[in-house]
Amino acid sequence: MRNEILIATLLAAATLIAACVPVPPASTQRAAAPSSTGADNLAGTSWILVTLDGQPALKDTTVTLNLDNGRASGSDGCNNYTTTYTADGTTFKIQQPIASTMMACPEPIMNQATAYTKMLEQAATYKADGKQLTLFDAGGKATATFAAQSTDLAGSSWEVIGYNNGKQAVVSVTLGTTLTADFGADGMLSGSAGCNNYTASYETDGNKISIGPAATTRKMCAEPPNIMDQEMQYLQALSTAATYRIDGSKMEFRTADGALAANFQRAK
Repeated sequence: MRNEILIATLLAAATLIAACVPVPPASTQRAAAPSSTGADNLAGTSWILVTLDGQPALKDTTVTLNLDNGRASGSDGCNNYTTTYTADGTTFKIQQPIASTMMACPEPIMNQATAYTKMLEQAATYKADGKQLTLFDAGGKATATFAAQSTDLAGSSWEVIGYNNGKQAVVSVTLGTTLTADFGADGMLSGSAGCNNYTASYETDGNKISIGPAATTRKMCAEPPNIMDQEMQYLQALSTAATYRIDGSKMEFRTADGALAANFQRAK
């Protein structure tokens, strides 16, 4: 009997204490963090600057923005740059300080490059469709517009800047020689390998490319001394190309493991 009286007393005390403990109102209780359901719809897109702070981009420059699964890169019109970004729904944010090469250009181009970098760092939201990208700052002001960059090779012509020599090095084209690549709408690639002309088939699928064996004319050239080695190495580099990327007036081929196979500038 004494134990039963003690248990009853303890239960009553616990009930009284619980009644006296204040329960925070619903408005002050911590809500669960909202989950992010927005997708990075900008991944895999490439753009050319049209306007910056309401003004047209300088005519003698090409400013580009390439977005690829968290990595942003391109040209500011003078230097190449790279950084990281996040895009979730309609939000856009640069995550790291922008790193760039250090080449000097005329003052108007450098001023535009500085303004462009600042714009990217202050971007907060975006709006995009298949043809145009607009970036906005935190106040909702449109700070830059871009046009979608074409990745179509058909009908384009290029000059080779450098190529992989097969010895784990990318080398420049030998002085006094010109290597070219013309992509026909019929799926045929042709051009000059420095001494001989060549032709090969090519196929693209998105940013993937495959180039068939090259057929060449049969000339033998003696000058410059390494011209025939260059020709062989360049044609071999073409056959290793697995992906390509056009960035304004520049293009690069990369192998399946990401090594640079060749880079080009658009023919004038």
